[in-house]
Formats: sequence, structure tokens, C-alpha cells
Amino acid sequence: MNQETTPEPLGALDRLRGWGQRLAAAVRSGLAPARAQGAATGLAGELEQLLAESRATRGGERSARERAQRIAALYRSAGAEERAAILGHIGRAFMPEREAVDAAVAAMREAADDVARGHAEAQLRIALDAPRAKFFAQFNLLPEGVKFLVDLRADLLAFLEHEPALDVLRVELDGLLESWFDPGFLELQRITWQSPALVLEKLIAYEAVHRIGSWEDLKNRLDRDRRCYAFFHPRMPNEPLIFVEIALAKGLPESVQVLLDEQAPIGEVRKADTAVFYSISNAQKGLRGISLGNLLLKRVIAALQRDLPWLTTFCTLSPIPGFRRWLERAAPALARDGAPEEALREPLLEACARYLVQEKSGALPADPVAQFHLNNGASVDRIFWRADASERGLAQSCGMMVSYRYDLDAVDRNHEEFLSSGRVAASKRVLRLL
Repeated sequence: MNQETTPEPLGALDRLRGWGQRLAAAVRSGLAPARAQGAATGLAGELEQLLAESRATRGGERSARERAQRIAALYRSAGAEERAAILGHIGRAFMPEREAVDAAVAAMREAADDVARGHAEAQLRIALDAPRAKFFAQFNLLPEGVKFLVDLRADLLAFLEHEPALDVLRVELDGLLESWFDPGFLELQRITWQSPALVLEKLIAYEAVHRIGSWEDLKNRLDRDRRCYAFFHPRMPNEPLIFVEIALAKGLPESVQVLLDEQAPIGEVRKADTAVFYSISNAQKGLRGISLGNLLLKRVIAALQRDLPWLTTFCTLSPIPGFRRWLERAAPALARDGAPEEALREPLLEACARYLVQEKSGALPADPVAQFHLNNGASVDRIFWRADASERGLAQSCGMMVSYRYDLDAVDRNHEEFLSSGRVAASKRVLRLL
């Protein structure tokens, strides 16, 4: 009796060839079948040859640049499944030389003194890092090569759940990007209404906290009583990496809708005493997990102190994205649909204080925004009732918002205590709610 067999999963090379066939068929649909099949085979073969030449480092800088340009073009033209296959093939094609790794490991085991061990350790680092690191580094030769690698890392992060073998590439790329995006290489720029249109369009596209609904909305956020700063990398001049939006005000507004109101009168900057950081957005998915935000806020505060020395208070008006989800488990009677009633004001304020100061996810605060600001050395300063009455604000936090204060005399101490003991710095008015 014939027994059915389950076919083995396709390897990266087989999937790569399948991608070449589908791509050629789509691009050259007007060709005769035989010619289309030949083109498909040619595309897959070209990519294999390019990777082989990259591994062998054939030619000089010009050849490496041309190869990188073509590899990038082929990768960009592929769909998600095919990109995963290409990355899998890269991971295998640029594996470290096993013999070199084994020799370095053996030398470490046999090292008789610190000198010999140090030499063996250096050899092991070279053996492990060389192939994949050199492959990724060649894209730095391209005008948009750094952006290509940032986008490629975004793909890797998305693929990892179903393609865990790709994690080795993610680790390799992380090391490269962390060195390229060292704080010393980043440029802090103020963005104004006179900034290039391409940059302004990116602000609209990347705003992740309070959606920018129109050009008038953006203009309002860049007016005289506002500030916007972003980090840029020299090799990505028109691509903000992360940006912060700031309102200059007399005191701290108790509603984000007041800050976002396009019809509100323009404030007098000379009378402002408070810089309100009301939106911080990571603009590059491929840099997720590479910390830039803590440095951004410190650099921005320094710039504001220099340009507007009369400012005395630096604080946020921040969302509490995990509060309602936690509340539905901890106190379901308080988590009602729609806007909360006045009778729920005090219970919700107390619950929110508990959530921000006491609730943990492992060793860290339960709320992700709280983790960010508290790690920076800020303190939980005030909790606001109905501060975000938008549909999103009601859905994620029952309309509650929080202000994290950056007291420049305390941020270093708060940061150290947060790291060493998990202590959450909070004002007396917040602690009284507990």
C-alpha cells in the first residue's frame, strides 16, 4: 500500500529560487513562457552569484558598491515571504568559518596564561564577526545604505516569530547599528515650519501619540509657542529617527485637547515657565530597541535652557497606554465603556496612582511609557482626570494622563535608584492617592 509522505519544508535556497520565478513572471508577464522561465532562473542565479562574490570579497570598493546596490534592489523588489527567504540564505551563506571558530575555542581552552587567552579571545571574535559583519557593512558604501539596513532590521524583527533562525542576523545587525547610531554621531535639529517639506511630511507620517490630522494641525504644532526637535543621522539627512513635540506654557495644562486646539490663541513665549513634552515618537521601526529617547530629552532640555533660560519646569503630559487593560483585570467595575462619570473620579485617580507607582511587569513598572521616563530619572508628578477625552484616550486609559517631571537636580539620583532597586520616584500629591 502506498503511504503518503509529508514533503520537507523548503530550504532558504529553494524558497529563493521560487521567489525568482514568481518575480520574473510578474515583471515580465508579457514574455513568452520559455523566456519568462529563463529570466526567473537568471534572477535567482544572479542573487546567488552576488552573495558568493560578496563572501569572497571579489574586486575593490567599486565592485563592492555595485554588488550592494544590486542586492538592495533585488531585496526591495521582493515580498515579505521572499525577503525572509533571502535573509535566511544570507544567514547561511555568511556563516563563520567553522574551522576558525573551533581553532579559536580550542586555543582558549588550552591557554596557559592571560596573554595566550587574550590572543585566543581576539581570534574568536574575528572568526565569529567577520563574514556577516562585513556583508552588512558594505551597504554603508551606498548613499541610502544605512536607511536600507534600518529597514532590513525592521523586517527581521517582524519575521522572528515565525523564522527564529534569523535571530543570529538580528544580533549581528544590532551590533553594527548600535555603533553607527552612537550618540556622538547623532545631530539634534529643531524642526520648524520652514524645514524641508520632505521632513515635515515625515512628521505627519511618523507621529505615533497624537495623530497629525492636516497641514494646519502641523503648522499649529510648530508655531511660536511650540518647539519640535529630532535626532538625525548624517547618512539619513531627511529621515528623523525620533522626535519630540513641546508646548511652552504658563503652568501645566490639564488637558491634551487644549494643547492640540488649532483655534487656541498663541501663547506668549516670554511669559512661559513650563516646557511640556506632549509627544515623543520613534520614527524608524528598524531602530526599535536601540535607545535614543533618553538622550533626546536630555539634549532638548539643555537646548531649551540655553535658548529660553527663563523656563523653570520641564515635564510631560503623557498617555498611560496600559492602564485600562490593567484596570479591567484589577477593578472591572471601574472600567466602564464611554467617558467615566464624575463619581468615578477619586477611585480612578487612586487606581491610576497604584498602577503607575506599584504595579510591576517583572522588575519594571507595568506601564511602558512609565518605564521609559522613570528610567530617564523623571518622577511621577501629577495624574490628570479626563485629560485625554479622545476615543483613543478613553479606550486606553479612561481619559487619564500623567505628568512626569524632569527635575534636573534629581534626575541622576532617580535614575540610579530606579536601576538599583526599582524605586519609582513620585511626588507627595501622587503618593497621597495610594
